[in-house]
Amino acid sequence: MKEVEIKFNVADLAALRKRLRALKLKLKTRRTHEFNTLYDLPDGSLRQRGEILRLRKYGEQWKLTHKARGSAGRHKSREEMETLIEDGKQMEKIIEALGYRPSFRYEKFREEWSSGNGHVVVDETPIGNIAEIEGSPRWIDQTAKKLGIEKSGYSTKSYAELFTDWKQKTGSSAEDMTWKAIGRRKR
Repeated sequence: MKEVEIKFNVADLAALRKRLRALKLKLKTRRTHEFNTLYDLPDGSLRQRGEILRLRKYGEQWKLTHKARGSAGRHKSREEMETLIEDGKQMEKIIEALGYRPSFRYEKFREEWSSGNGHVVVDETPIGNIAEIEGSPRWIDQTAKKLGIEKSGYSTKSYAELFTDWKQKTGSSAEDMTWKAIGRRKR
């Protein structure tokens, strides 16, 4: 599967939700806690190749995802393979037995909206509110425009990159993008 997306900062969650409803997007998943662990080999070779191996717990559901090196122009595009995992704790042990180590952890509360042609996900993170628009490049641009998002407001950065930017801006010494690491309470 090819993932095509952009991210943008959200100043007003209530206003964004109102716009999504006005555009006739349907709430597919209510606000759900999500915890992600990225894995890499000790030499950092996955990151160096621009790849991601992620184990995600979304509510009570676990998923293992591999994302290939992508391309980023106005939109970020990359191949993504994903599968449901029955036992996430056991999968963690398998991944680590293969020599991979946790390289970055991040959490958020996510809600998912859909039009049938694409998705908008709204993430409440320890470093601020961020939304993603996923779909065809044309649908992304049309939806962003309807939401009042200028192309200059698009971001193709990963959460790890956004976290690094936030750390540089704030001077934080946190190593992971979790409420505990940053010293903030979950909302």
